[in-house]
Amino acid sequence: METTTTPAISFRQKEIVKQYTEALDKHMLELKAGEVEVMYEIRDFANQLHIHPVHLSTTVKEVTGKSACDIFEDRLVVLSKEMIATSPLPIGEIARQLTYDPSNFVKFFKKFTGMTPKKYRDSL
Repeated sequence: METTTTPAISFRQKEIVKQYTEALDKHMLELKAGEVEVMYEIRDFANQLHIHPVHLSTTVKEVTGKSACDIFEDRLVVLSKEMIATSPLPIGEIARQLTYDPSNFVKFFKKFTGMTPKKYRDSL
């Protein structure tokens, strides 16, 4: 009977994930404050960490069980909900602050929450 073992997660792999999540959190704060004009992509985070984007994606998946994109989208949904709930800005302005075209933001938000940003705000 053949058994398969999962390779041990190295210190370096854990460090890459830690650095990625820290950079991601910083970027989310910059988005919230309206300090950035372009939303980063995975390759931008990889460049910050001086590693290849595929290496970043593979490492994040091995360590967390989630893709780098999934983690990014999860954080973006949380930030979106927070801004819709606490900001007096219209949804379109929140979308622009998050570097989205308003119609694409509505599609993104609905895909992950099952409701439009307006319905979410109205439900609060």
